[in-house]
Amino acid sequence: MLHLVLFQPQIAPNTGNVGRMCAVTRTRLHLIHPLGFEITDKHLRRAGMDYWYSLDVHEHADWAAFKASPYAPQRLWLLTTHAQQTFWDVRYADGDGLVFGNEEAGAPDWLHAEFGVERRVKIPHANTGLRSLNLSTAAGIACYEALRQIGLLQA
Repeated sequence: MLHLVLFQPQIAPNTGNVGRMCAVTRTRLHLIHPLGFEITDKHLRRAGMDYWYSLDVHEHADWAAFKASPYAPQRLWLLTTHAQQTFWDVRYADGDGLVFGNEEAGAPDWLHAEFGVERRVKIPHANTGLRSLNLSTAAGIACYEALRQIGLLQA
C-alpha cells in the first residue's frame, strides 16, 4: 500500500480531489492537523463526492502524532521544490509515504531538515520561473508514478 500525507492542508477542494484519487487507487490518506477547513466542509465532500466514504483516511493531531501512529509508513519522501533529485530518481517501495506541504507555505524548514537531502524529491518544471503545481495535481503525478513503480495499479 502507498500512503499519501498532506501536512496541514488549507484548501478543502484540493484535499477532496486528493481523497478521491486515493480512494480510486487504494492509497491511504493521512491528514496532519491543523487543517484550514472542517472535514464536513461541503466543498471537500463535493470534490471527493461519494468516494470519500470509500477512502482509507487517517487524521493526526500533529506531525508527532502521525509519526507515532501504527498506520504511519516506514519510509517517507517529501515532495518539495527545495530538492535536488526528481521524483523519477528514486525507487519507491510498497509501504512508502509521499508527504506534501500545504498550499500556502509548503513544508516548514524543520520538516525539510527532518527529511534531509536524500528523502526530498521534486517534480521538475519546464518553466522554472513559476513557483509550483497545484497540490492535488502534484499529488496525482507523484502518486501514479510511485504506484507504477511498485506495481500496485491494475490495467
